[in-house]
Amino acid sequence: MPALVNYTGDDEFYPGVSFRANPIDLGRLYSIGSHVDIYSPPCKRARISSPFLCGIAELEQNKQPSIDVLPDECLFEIFRRIPGGKERSACACVSKRWLMLLSSIRRAEICKSNSTAADSETTVNVSDDVEMVSCDQNGEIGGDGYLTRSLEGKKATDMRLAAISVGTSGRGGLGKLLIRGSNSVRGVTNVGLSAIARGCPSLRALSMWDVPSVGDEGLFEVAKECHLLEKLDLCNCPSISNKGLIAIAENCPNLNSLNIESCPKIGNEGLQAIGKYCLKLQSISIKDCPLVGDNGVSTLLSSSTSVLTRVKLQALSITDFSLALIGHYGKAVTNLVLSSLQHVSEKGFWVMGNARGSLESLQLEECNRVTQSGIVGAISNCRTKLKALSLVKCMGIKDVASGMLVSSPCSSLRTLSIRNCPGFGSASLALVGKLCPQLQHVDLSGLCAITDSGLLPLLESCEAGLVNVNLSGCMNLTDKVVSALAGLHGGTLELLNIDGCRKITDASLVSIAKNCLFLSDLDMSKCAVSDCGIAVLSSADQLNLQVLSLSGCSEVSNKSFPFLKKLGRTLVGLNLQNCSSISSSTIELLVESLWRCDILS
Repeated sequence: MPALVNYTGDDEFYPGVSFRANPIDLGRLYSIGSHVDIYSPPCKRARISSPFLCGIAELEQNKQPSIDVLPDECLFEIFRRIPGGKERSACACVSKRWLMLLSSIRRAEICKSNSTAADSETTVNVSDDVEMVSCDQNGEIGGDGYLTRSLEGKKATDMRLAAISVGTSGRGGLGKLLIRGSNSVRGVTNVGLSAIARGCPSLRALSMWDVPSVGDEGLFEVAKECHLLEKLDLCNCPSISNKGLIAIAENCPNLNSLNIESCPKIGNEGLQAIGKYCLKLQSISIKDCPLVGDNGVSTLLSSSTSVLTRVKLQALSITDFSLALIGHYGKAVTNLVLSSLQHVSEKGFWVMGNARGSLESLQLEECNRVTQSGIVGAISNCRTKLKALSLVKCMGIKDVASGMLVSSPCSSLRTLSIRNCPGFGSASLALVGKLCPQLQHVDLSGLCAITDSGLLPLLESCEAGLVNVNLSGCMNLTDKVVSALAGLHGGTLELLNIDGCRKITDASLVSIAKNCLFLSDLDMSKCAVSDCGIAVLSSADQLNLQVLSLSGCSEVSNKSFPFLKKLGRTLVGLNLQNCSSISSSTIELLVESLWRCDILS
């Protein structure tokens, strides 16, 4: 048998000794007996797990110099001299350590070079955290021409924010950032927000919801670096206090929109700073902040240079004093929402109305100390400017006849919404009808107490022609009201909702088919209509319904199939849910016939 011996030119064997300096290059050595080694070509690649080979591999690797042995201070100096965004992003892909170092570099600390302007799309991929920063994928160019990024739930981590900071720095930086929720294990903290602030000084809009681990330290960095900030939205951020808001106020003079909700550590002191320094503020919304009172709200509104146009105050401990200030100083306020203000009474509305401000839209929700007198006073005093009035769940309104004479009705009011106010009945509605002759949009849903006698005067007093009417849940109304509505406003009516009005029958459909020329949306769910009414409705040649809801109409049966098919020529939506007299086979036929129409069954 041939054997490889005398490999080095002599006749001696070399027991236990390799022929070359690197035994890997020769293959494997098989031991024969106890003293003889024979060479054999390898049939497989050597296992790295072999103790002998592993030791050699480590020895060779240790001989190679590594930049990673440098301390952070040295790497920082190297990274800030990297010329462009592509190169910085490539470095960020090496390790999380490098990514966090790169994200700690402020935009102003990066050494400038000509190649920076030529940067294009960048990609940062770090372990399990992958960030693609590009216009046509995860990034979006907002309407104002800057990049928008949104992180939600488990994707909201410090690593992703760091990757966004590095990846967008070469493309002008981030303009709008939205964080919704936070990863339960490694969520967003001050570290991630600080990375955004350092790398994206162009940030204009910041929105954070349900981010409990971000506090004042993160906002300090934003205030220090992002002087162009225009919009700030903080919701359920319990770690942010007045200190963080004051820093934003003092360093972000362009702030024009502020939304604060469920932030228990933010109070009057923070709002006073906003009122003092943010002279461009146009919109403010404050909800469920127990430390906010009249002192904070008054400072926002009492400035002679205030340009606030939209004010939303919900679940606060303010009193009539704040409403008086809104009326006196808020001359630019056009949209006002007041909700769950338990210490506000009708006196505040009287004072606010008498101030003759610029109010165009007023929404009251769960203001239980407001009465019929206060509402009438607000309408009367804002009679030339108020365009929309909404009352929701105001339990203090009682249906009492008012002896007040109104010489000048509110000719500007176009939209009236009174929902789920159980004390608002026919007497109150008749009074509102006299006050508001130019109504076009009326929503009275959930007013169980109103009857035909209360609604008819309002219908008769509307001179401009009603366009949208929602009477859902008004169970005491009858065909008389619908017939009057169709007869008086059939030439303008586009939407009618009488869901739950069980006293309304086919007679109303006859009036609608005869008089309504432009009706496109009709909801008669749970009404007492039958196949005969649907047949009459389908025979109206001028009617071009797009949405029809007959949910819960038990008297509509399979006999209506040809009539529904005829109506389906213009329908895009048909609701037949809980129609027990319509079989599944009829539904299937309708689906096949009306392929352009969405059918709910």
